[in-house]
Amino acid sequence: MTAPENPKIYHILHVDRLKSVISQNGLLSDSRIASQPNAGTNIGAPHIKERRLKSNELASHPGLFVGECVPFYFGVWSPMLYVIHRQGHDLTYNGGQAPIVYLEADLKTTVSWAESHGLKWACTTGNAGASFFDDFSSLSELNKIDWDAVGSKMWKDCRDAKQAEFLVQACFSWSLVERVVVYDNTRHQLVMNEISVADHKPSVQVNPAWYY
Repeated sequence: MTAPENPKIYHILHVDRLKSVISQNGLLSDSRIASQPNAGTNIGAPHIKERRLKSNELASHPGLFVGECVPFYFGVWSPMLYVIHRQGHDLTYNGGQAPIVYLEADLKTTVSWAESHGLKWACTTGNAGASFFDDFSSLSELNKIDWDAVGSKMWKDCRDAKQAEFLVQACFSWSLVERVVVYDNTRHQLVMNEISVADHKPSVQVNPAWYY
């Protein structure tokens, strides 16, 4: 499968983080979030975040570490969400998948925004939290991503390719979020309450099919 004409990207986070995301007008990289103790519930594995911050450097941007970027997946049903659903032992978070929300954005629009703000960006062909991964920073190379794996819900045999990432340096504007997708009506109302005070109001949809 070749790259879609208009690929979408997806960031997952706990619903209680939306308040800080909206107040700061966007997402921040882990390196910046570390200085904000009240940013909300952290759903990642601490040892992987540490590696992304201190060890995993982007070959396409020497000197820039993965943890200095805001991460996105290219599809839904990520292995990370599955670990959250199963309450994996390497996580400090054990609240399950229901409070997790998706922020959806357009890849090419985000790249244009990043470049206009002097921010670096990159794509990886696998998990950027792994000990080894490949990355690139040209949209002409999007076919290096395994799009069949990215779109699959059954990823046992393609786990690494399923976790291909889009990374944007430092921050990501809330204005780029096109849609918020949630697990149920309870979270829908929570999200609607939070975005009611925002200048930018993306659509909010309930879609349990994006969950395990």
